[in-house]
Amino acid sequence: MAELRNVQYQAGAGARTYDASIDEGLRSYMIRVYNLMALAMGITALFAAGTVMLATTNNPAAAAASLPNGTMLTALGTVIYGSPLRWVIMLAPLALVFFLSFRIDRMQTSTAQITFWSFAALIGMSLSSIFLVYTSASIVQTFFITATAFGALSLYGYTTKRDLTGMGSFLLMGLVGLILAMIVNIFLGSGALQFAISVIGVLIFAGLTAYDTQKIKEMYYVGDGAAVAEKKAIMGALALYLDFINMFQFLLMFLGNRE
Repeated sequence: MAELRNVQYQAGAGARTYDASIDEGLRSYMIRVYNLMALAMGITALFAAGTVMLATTNNPAAAAASLPNGTMLTALGTVIYGSPLRWVIMLAPLALVFFLSFRIDRMQTSTAQITFWSFAALIGMSLSSIFLVYTSASIVQTFFITATAFGALSLYGYTTKRDLTGMGSFLLMGLVGLILAMIVNIFLGSGALQFAISVIGVLIFAGLTAYDTQKIKEMYYVGDGAAVAEKKAIMGALALYLDFINMFQFLLMFLGNRE
């Protein structure tokens, strides 16, 4: 009996050690995901600020064009915001997302990282236009509101015991409907529909933040090699980054003060 109890104790201790190693590995994995996302956000902010600084001027002699709100554009600004290049800047991030999603299994880890950073930089260049539309104070305020909401929602997704798979499927269908409504409103130009789109967009990406966090957590596997774990972290960071950026933009649509 004494030997049996000793075996049971050792087995129990081994299980606790195994569970502890999983918890520690999962914690490190999630920290890596958030660190990658934070770095991508920093790159986006840097390129957004840098682009708008190079594209605008306060010197009338250096201005190549001006906007209706009085903002003066440099020659670079007219190219970025007033030429077909703006479509390249807007669509290139989408191309990189598809490229990363479909090719990451065959990529080197360093290539996947470079692709992610390039995507974040292009998003920054694209987002620089918000500084021409909204006041800097409202952009900063909306960013901190988004960061607070994102943190709470991601924490919920990480800690909840509820299976969010069903909610995720519903939100993804809602996202398709939202995209269609945005396309329709390009032609209608309805203010009421635009307000509804912004509100629904915030709700959809708020839900996706919790759903994606849970999904990223469930993707963790203790037996993954370093390269596989890093690629999973990159894709997880990309998902959360997209949730944050989209929630920020939709919030800005009805919280931001226009220039």
